[in-house]
Amino acid sequence: MIPETAQVPFEDLLAQANRAIVAGQLAEAETVLEAALAHARESGDRREIDRAFCSHASLAIELGHGEGHIKELREILLRNSDHESCFLAAYGIARAYDFSKSYKKALFYARIARDRAEVLERREWMASAYNQIGNLLVVESFFEEACREYEQALALVPSDSEIRRALYEDNLGYCYIVQGRHAEGFQLLFKSYRALRRVGAIRYSVGPRVSLCFAYLEVGRPDRALRCGRPALETAEAEGQIEFVKNMLYLLGEAANLSGDVELARSYFSRLQREFYPGAGYLPDFLLAIDVRKLINLKA
Repeated sequence: MIPETAQVPFEDLLAQANRAIVAGQLAEAETVLEAALAHARESGDRREIDRAFCSHASLAIELGHGEGHIKELREILLRNSDHESCFLAAYGIARAYDFSKSYKKALFYARIARDRAEVLERREWMASAYNQIGNLLVVESFFEEACREYEQALALVPSDSEIRRALYEDNLGYCYIVQGRHAEGFQLLFKSYRALRRVGAIRYSVGPRVSLCFAYLEVGRPDRALRCGRPALETAEAEGQIEFVKNMLYLLGEAANLSGDVELARSYFSRLQREFYPGAGYLPDFLLAIDVRKLINLKA
């Protein structure tokens, strides 16, 4: 149940929303942030209004309906001397540009967010900014540079932020695997997956499971990749995680093909073609003939 706005202090609403976001309860978090924004507008406090708007806009962007907020977030960033509001605005803009695949713009604003977080000396925000920069570097396949950003994020994330730490470990573990640092990569990916399962973050646990499927392919264990990947696909389907579903169809098709089960491989690739590339009837045969791992970047 969401408390009445008038009964809950503004800072408590923001803290409650943050807890819901960390727990993956995004719909609840959005409701709380709407209450925080209404609370701020009632009070007329400009700083509170900016902080609440930035937080609400950033979550709307994550949920896929915040594209129209970029202009106002940029205005907040440009007119504001409050480092906290500037961090929130820059972080939200970076996420919006990330979703629209404007990666250079996203990286520009992610670095502004990092700089503001460093001025504030907020370790959790600094960690989030470093992780965001790492994600944007991975998209462009700058894996070595991304590793440095993820390592910084892990060094800064507070010890009680178990879910965030696990997500950063997944990101870094995947980069290690891509670079051929298999032992380090597997260690981080298993650690990430077990931590997320332990705290019941089922939705978030799909990420490291997908990375592990890829990792098993990289070390020549397609049968293990199949066993690892099938439950990940089922969970991604149940949670409506479309990008994970797409990546798993690529990986499972490749795993089946490498295991010698061409019929199973074709079934995965055919489903991939039907659901994501309906005009590309040639795709299943094409994927059966190449190394699929070279085509995909799991974090892009």
